[in-house]
Amino acid sequence: MGEYLIRRVLQMIPVLLIVSFMVFSILYLLPGDPVELMLAEVGASKEMMDQLRDQLGLNDPFHVRYGRFLYDAIRLDFGRSIQTNRPVLRAIRSQLPATVELTFSSMAFAVVFGVGAGSIAALRRDSLVDNAVMVFAVSGISMPLYWQGLLLIFLFSLRLGWVPATGQGGLDRLILPAITLGTGAAGTIARLTRSSVLEVLGEDYMRTARAKGLPESAVLIRHGLRNALIPVVTVVGLQFGSLLGGAVLTETVFARQGVGRLLVNAIYFKDFPMVQGTVFLAALAYMGVNLIVDILYGFLDPRIKVGSRS
Repeated sequence: MGEYLIRRVLQMIPVLLIVSFMVFSILYLLPGDPVELMLAEVGASKEMMDQLRDQLGLNDPFHVRYGRFLYDAIRLDFGRSIQTNRPVLRAIRSQLPATVELTFSSMAFAVVFGVGAGSIAALRRDSLVDNAVMVFAVSGISMPLYWQGLLLIFLFSLRLGWVPATGQGGLDRLILPAITLGTGAAGTIARLTRSSVLEVLGEDYMRTARAKGLPESAVLIRHGLRNALIPVVTVVGLQFGSLLGGAVLTETVFARQGVGRLLVNAIYFKDFPMVQGTVFLAALAYMGVNLIVDILYGFLDPRIKVGSRS
């Protein structure tokens, strides 16, 4: 286990380097000047703008700026925001709880609904319930996040008045964003769970369990789901990255605070340190989740040795 974890951590290093280089290069090549955006309303002179560019290091060559970013990133020091002059890590840390709350709530909804609906669809194969679950799954995957969010706001907030439309707060303000963000993942998980359960139901050990007189529900829960969930766990890990990306749109549509809106504002103002720090930490979190998913394989199926996975 220890050797496997060390090997996986070492494999993460080139991935982070590639991500950091791509983000840095794209931001470097984007047109526009962040200093002009900062000082547009002040009416600063050209000399003042040049002085500020020198202070921020924006006049340095590409390789110098990129090398400085890598050196600071190793120490988790992403500099200060060009827009607010706050330390980037402190700004991200202040917005992170809201994004974590939204991401894990939507993931919980996706897993519970997706696994439950997919299992029921498999047990009721080719029935009306099965067709309804598949229609929901395809619709959830196909519908854009922003459109689905607007529809939910219109129906449950404006028409029915059950929950507030936007803003930060308690559970009532979290329900619609979590459902919006988790619906696509729930559809993917439901389809995969259905196919996995159907495959497991025909295995020999399932027939043996039924021959012992166990109820169908006990056969599915005790013997079927544990093996059927192995590919589902893989998809859950992959969907986590999609949820992090979808949080940007969801937080914008529902006017929620979070890392997503922080990133959108940073891109608008060409706040290089903020964008680089946010994307770098998001990539690190995504790889960490996939590492946890790989470790879970060994717990779900003892026949799979964690150290044998690459």
